Amino acid sequence: MIAVDGVSVRYGAVTAVESVTLAVPAGRVLAVSGPSGAGKSSLLWAIAGAVAPAAGQVAVDGVQIGSRAVAAAHGVVLIPQGNGLARVLTARENLVVPLIAERTPDLDTVVTQALTQVGLAESGDHLVEELSGGEQQRVAVARGLAQRGRVVLADESTSELDGANRELVLALLRAEADRGAAVVIATHDPTVAETADAHALLDEGRLSWLRPF
Repeated sequence: MIAVDGVSVRYGAVTAVESVTLAVPAGRVLAVSGPSGAGKSSLLWAIAGAVAPAAGQVAVDGVQIGSRAVAAAHGVVLIPQGNGLARVLTARENLVVPLIAERTPDLDTVVTQALTQVGLAESGDHLVEELSGGEQQRVAVARGLAQRGRVVLADESTSELDGANRELVLALLRAEADRGAAVVIATHDPTVAETADAHALLDEGRLSWLRPF
């Protein structure tokens, strides 16, 4: 369960998120849509503990998220916009690094399975810079899947994908919810939002519900 209570995010004099309150139950998918600059990424980063709210708090399963380290330790996985991959590493190495930190058992099997799920089983030894933008995005999704989080936050994770791969990634995110994760997808794509269990709109940092849980 994700519980966001009155969260505001500010960067100096700029307010990115204003007094947002929402809850996402385990096993459900929330889509947050809105125009570019509406605050979608800032909201996800606040849930992930990557930015400190100026007001309010975030909790996962009752544990207050005060930093990225706390969030990661409690199974909050962030698939960032722009993929966040290390370009000097291979696709496989990008998946391995966070799993080593988590001491994941059967690491090679987990990595191979995740790359296979996104259709990149044959690309694991390619450097990230050798992959297309869509392939890089799928590697980032695979990295998120491999961590098997309690919370999965996907920030525009289908933006560079063609129709078939978009459907593939959405099915994989739904599968994460089916195994019990709380999933939040930030998107500007109405087709993506339609697949979620609930849909909220973020505009100028303020959240309204288009389709609640």
